[in-house]
Amino acid sequence: MFGGTGKIGRLVVRRLLDEGHRVTALVRSPEKLALESDRLEVIVAQLDDEPAIRKAVDGADAVISALGPAVDPFLRSGPLTAAMRTIVAAMHEAGVRRLVALSTVSVPDPRDRPSLVERLVPAGIGFLIPGALEEVQGMAEAVTTSDLDWTLARMFAPIDIPSNGTLRAGFLGRDDVGTPMARTDVAAFLVDQLTDDRFVGAAPAISN
Repeated sequence: MFGGTGKIGRLVVRRLLDEGHRVTALVRSPEKLALESDRLEVIVAQLDDEPAIRKAVDGADAVISALGPAVDPFLRSGPLTAAMRTIVAAMHEAGVRRLVALSTVSVPDPRDRPSLVERLVPAGIGFLIPGALEEVQGMAEAVTTSDLDWTLARMFAPIDIPSNGTLRAGFLGRDDVGTPMARTDVAAFLVDQLTDDRFVGAAPAISN
């Protein structure tokens, strides 16, 4: 698990543990994880620590990433893109095939048939927070060109509301996908992909 200390990442780790999985989480600030379990191994390291990333991936059945950039208009560097490339390389080295990663609808999928407004979303984000957009797109490229069994879950607007049990997943302009989504349901979708192959090699947009 990478990105386990963010708002969605913590929910992913908790759900994995609740479902009985053994979890290895690489985190920079372990105090933010606020979870303890005999089935949770925490590796404290920075995202540029390649040996630590290899250690986290080695022996795993799958990798989940909830990494995401800060919404900062002055963000310019690309540590998350570099980290994702390192994660992919570590997975190849360790023979780990399944990769589930979180992204946003600013990343296209070839199956999309976006409306004009949906096509303008990346342009707007790129104008307001260009560094964040570059990171999101860079991570997506690392995932989608990885030659792994990947799924890229694209969200619109995650919000802090209770799960409402209604999930929509599909492609822009083709499927009935809305905008807001409870963070608890985003986390559930990521975990569910470990046992669901419908979206292997695809980047579905998800919502409530």
